[in-house]
Amino acid sequence: MFYYLEGNVAHLEPNLAVIDVGGAGYAVTVPTTTLARLETGKKARLYTHLQVSEDNVELFGFSDMAEKRCFTMLISVSGVGPKAAVSILSAVGPADLALAIVTENEKALTSAKGIGKKIAQRIILELKDKIAKDQSLAASPIAPAASQRGGKLGEVTEALTVLGYTPQEISAVLRDPQAADMSTEEIIRLALRNSLKQEK
Repeated sequence: MFYYLEGNVAHLEPNLAVIDVGGAGYAVTVPTTTLARLETGKKARLYTHLQVSEDNVELFGFSDMAEKRCFTMLISVSGVGPKAAVSILSAVGPADLALAIVTENEKALTSAKGIGKKIAQRIILELKDKIAKDQSLAASPIAPAASQRGGKLGEVTEALTVLGYTPQEISAVLRDPQAADMSTEEIIRLALRNSLKQEK
């Protein structure tokens, strides 16, 4: 129903932003990574997800599409609801979430409030499996080769796939001259910064 909301930030509190759009205040649940980018009185755009249940309607918002893609993937995992997904994103952020899944780092996921070992294992299992079954990855001659070689390039390829990057976008990141001397995490953050610039 809502793709994004754009308006002035009227109010902020932990995990909540109120966005004034044409005189109507929308209460949006946000992760701390998004909250940190907002400032009361300033204009903002939040990419949204509307969650409708029998007894509640709740709007979730994210400062960029990478965060929203991570949220959408997290809630696709059995037993992970929207609030748990926000908790995970608040604790680790999209780049570290992607790395945690790729490197099977349960500890990073269980650092989120309310996330136990079993749920962390399920997130890793289901989302790594989803990456493995991603047929779009096979369309790129560079991305599969990087993944098969393992190491830094393989981790970058898998992590950016988690974040929703296409094979063409992944190839472009790997060809960036800055990436040659960067760590896996730095390359992923470079990709996120470039995406943020394009969205603006």
